[in-house]
Amino acid sequence: MITPGTLPSVQRSLSEAGIDAWLLFDFQGCNPIAGGVLGLKGMVTRRIFAFIPQEGVPVAVTHNIEQGPWREWPKEWRRERYSTWQTLEETIASLVRGKRVAMEYSPGDAVPYVDRVPAGVLDLVRGSGAEVVPSADLVTRFYALWTPDQLASHLRAAEVVAGVARDAMALAGARVAANEALTEDALQHWIIERFERASLEFDHPPIVAAGANAADPHYSPSSSRPRSVVAGELLLIDLWGRERGGVYADQTWMGSLGAPNTRAVTVWEAVRDARNAAISAVREKGVGPVPMRGADVDDAARAVIAQRGFGEYFTHRTGHSIDSIQLHGSGPHIDNFETREERRLIPGVAFSIEPGIYIPGDIGVRSEVNAHLGDNRVTITPREYQRDLLVV
Repeated sequence: MITPGTLPSVQRSLSEAGIDAWLLFDFQGCNPIAGGVLGLKGMVTRRIFAFIPQEGVPVAVTHNIEQGPWREWPKEWRRERYSTWQTLEETIASLVRGKRVAMEYSPGDAVPYVDRVPAGVLDLVRGSGAEVVPSADLVTRFYALWTPDQLASHLRAAEVVAGVARDAMALAGARVAANEALTEDALQHWIIERFERASLEFDHPPIVAAGANAADPHYSPSSSRPRSVVAGELLLIDLWGRERGGVYADQTWMGSLGAPNTRAVTVWEAVRDARNAAISAVREKGVGPVPMRGADVDDAARAVIAQRGFGEYFTHRTGHSIDSIQLHGSGPHIDNFETREERRLIPGVAFSIEPGIYIPGDIGVRSEVNAHLGDNRVTITPREYQRDLLVV
């Protein structure tokens, strides 16, 4: 969030990049980055702008009927109010004319997570005489980074998530060994109950996928089409949660209900080794003098799976940003496949590493850990992440 304390850092970054101002825009939540950076609270139904200049004080452009959400806007900063569209457009023009301004815009939609400003608003700003450039690096530095308290919260949540995953696998193995019925959705509800007892919150229920169902990366079990977990197949559990007010921990675990066959082991080892290659790349270069790109980490993982002959079945990016607000965040992604992620991984960013192989109607395997870059170290969570298939 931009405050009088963080403003000097923002302005230094603007100066170093040769940008005159960061122009934040939102309308009814179309740009969550603006909401996160500004920290507005309350009903905001009209268009808002915030002009953060390289020099001088920020300017909020607000509708007359919605002043409440701006109650914490510093008194020493300017506030311009409007009611009519003419006043709004004149105000924006007076702020941006002749300037180079950064906005949440990605040329060619290369990185959709930072391509949040509608084309019509870009037309308005450009028509006012401004040059618009991407704010992607500003988003990384002033929206996506974790604080030390958020890292501590994540570390606690990660151990709870890992413990629940291992216990869920053990429960599935015990039920199958005892010939007791267990469906995917029943195991999903069991995980949810454990999260609730641990006071972890989540935005969507966990994924529990048995056998060939795991070949659908975003599979969702359902009580209306129950599917039993049975001996001799693989079980994928993808689960995520956070403390209230904290940041997410997101993990995927793989188990085998009984001894796995050779094919299952081969696919698992390809995924595990791809994950480890990505971890190694981050550890070797992530805190070096020249920051690496999320695309570079994706390349490292993808190369392993391609070498093992499964390249066509790795159908998604290697990982997503986990920022200070969202599970699928707006910081740098580990991606050179779905999007053109050119942003650098800088200290404070965090992301998932989760390569997978998905052969429809046959087998699906994914392994997921999280990574946080510090100033001098890389933290991988959970502490004891999966090395081998859990045979239960």
